Amino acid sequence: MLGAIAGDIAGSAYESGPTKRKDVPLFGPLATFTDDTVLTVAVADALLGDRDYEHALRTYTRRHPLRGYGGHFLQWAVASGMGPYNSFGNGSAMRVSPVAWAFDSQDDVLREAARTAECTHNHPEGIKGAQATALAVFLARNGEDKESIRRHISELFGYDLSRTVDEIRPGYSFDVTCQGSVPEAIIAFLDSHSYEDALRNAVSLGGDSDTQACIAGAVAEAHYKDIPTEFLRQIRTHLTEDLWDTTLRFYRRYGIAPILAHVEAPDPS
Repeated sequence: MLGAIAGDIAGSAYESGPTKRKDVPLFGPLATFTDDTVLTVAVADALLGDRDYEHALRTYTRRHPLRGYGGHFLQWAVASGMGPYNSFGNGSAMRVSPVAWAFDSQDDVLREAARTAECTHNHPEGIKGAQATALAVFLARNGEDKESIRRHISELFGYDLSRTVDEIRPGYSFDVTCQGSVPEAIIAFLDSHSYEDALRNAVSLGGDSDTQACIAGAVAEAHYKDIPTEFLRQIRTHLTEDLWDTTLRFYRRYGIAPILAHVEAPDPS
């Protein structure tokens, strides 16, 4: 979950000015948390309570306005009586990662990932994007290697994960659909050699950089079991108290270590 949040913050500076380079600052002056972070924490909060995803998503959106929400989602969030709107945008995938830490079987993860999506993104591709992301995080969390993750996701969801970041990058452009961005975000992780490298891969695609780095970062955290201390400091600097507190409560509830130990360690400065 912190992996997703750091990816969102790092990628946010390049969403409106895409880059095709990896050697760019990840936490520059334009970096901030976006709707990806807000809604990820909303899902985590729902998992800590009654699993009412619809209520949590609406509550957090109203509490944290002006964070780059999609137009249809924002309309849904402020209109309490509005139902799902058949979206297949990657908003379903960007917010789902906490599910992979809260459940201990593939079936439960897939079921709950679908539930987090269906209140807004009830198109089959929207549900698939959420499920693929959650399953990738779940498999990484449970020690599956990259080739196993690649095979599982490809076979279950039909995504082409045989490509490399270098092959995708030249012809890739901004795409907010699940089918046009989730596979690429997972590949950004599969092609990486560290958590930071996964974020840099995602940003360098030149697409929907905050969401793709959010997704890649979520899987990378689960696989590498580590996030650079400086990245954790950046998260703490950017997040509001309520978002930070909910994140810590989620980590404590589900025993996500060793990253929790780094977060709670005294600041040597």
